Amino acid sequence: MMTAEPVPHWPGRMIGSVHVRSTQPAPGETWAGSSTARPPHGEGPGAAHAHAVREGPTEQAVFVHGLAGSATNWTDLMDELKDEVTCHALDLPGAGYSPVPADGDYTVAGHAKAVIGLLERTGPAHLFGNSLGGAVSVRVAACRPDLVRSLTLISPALPDLLPRYGPVRVAAAALPKLGEWAANTMRLLPVEQRVSASLAMVYANADAVHPERLRDAVDEQRRRDDLPHAGEAVVASARGIVAEYFRFGEDNLWRQAAKVEAPTLIVHGRHDRLVRPAMAAKAYRTFRKVRLVLLPTAGHVAMMETPQVVAAEARRLIGETRLGNARLAS
Repeated sequence: MMTAEPVPHWPGRMIGSVHVRSTQPAPGETWAGSSTARPPHGEGPGAAHAHAVREGPTEQAVFVHGLAGSATNWTDLMDELKDEVTCHALDLPGAGYSPVPADGDYTVAGHAKAVIGLLERTGPAHLFGNSLGGAVSVRVAACRPDLVRSLTLISPALPDLLPRYGPVRVAAAALPKLGEWAANTMRLLPVEQRVSASLAMVYANADAVHPERLRDAVDEQRRRDDLPHAGEAVVASARGIVAEYFRFGEDNLWRQAAKVEAPTLIVHGRHDRLVRPAMAAKAYRTFRKVRLVLLPTAGHVAMMETPQVVAAEARRLIGETRLGNARLAS
């Protein structure tokens, strides 16, 4: 039996300082064009302006990817949710098609500023974050509760002083000079080898990745290799998340999590090699209004591995948010 082709990646364009892929225009925007066809895979900045507009959901959702990821990490989940909410996935500064941040700030707070900038354009939205994007989303939700209607965190990279093998590699790459050396050395390896190793780390079963998605990842890595800032953006963002592991006081991410007012969904794959299951349990104890979902067949990127399942849980959260429920049922 032939495997169905994956949906094309959503069109993208610059919104403020970041590149954003959307299922519909953001409020106040228009997309000109006479064709309703979706663009080919990998289409970059400005692509959205070649496609016509159809009426979409009035509620907005914003999606924040993890370290070394991009807006395309959310393509399949956005396709599942496109009739529920108008979806906007951004490339964090220096990632995907987004330029380097003007102030050179790759910290979690710096990335949160970019997300807030997008939310100020879309208006209050349902916020989704994975890994590093989860940590960024927690800070956004804590600092700007007026902009976050609900919060969905997929394996969020919240501070853990007993990290697993993957985060130890991230921490090592964040060390002065070693990070740059590692980034330059990795570029000497074949692109296919690097991509396969990355997928094996984040997927529970990398063999399940569709060949078209694998080709997309290889093509994107080749494009990134030609960008002078690509290695710096990953290393500096890694340093930003590692710094959060040792931050104390009111700005500690766990303290920020305890302040989040938005109804929160935590999704964690049982085969996650990067975030320990104990952190999912800690998150469940920390957030005020929370539901925890453990997925038996997923790894670190459940929105890519099991988008239909994640979408079903997200729809439930969005529906409960609309009803104004004070606390989510476990």
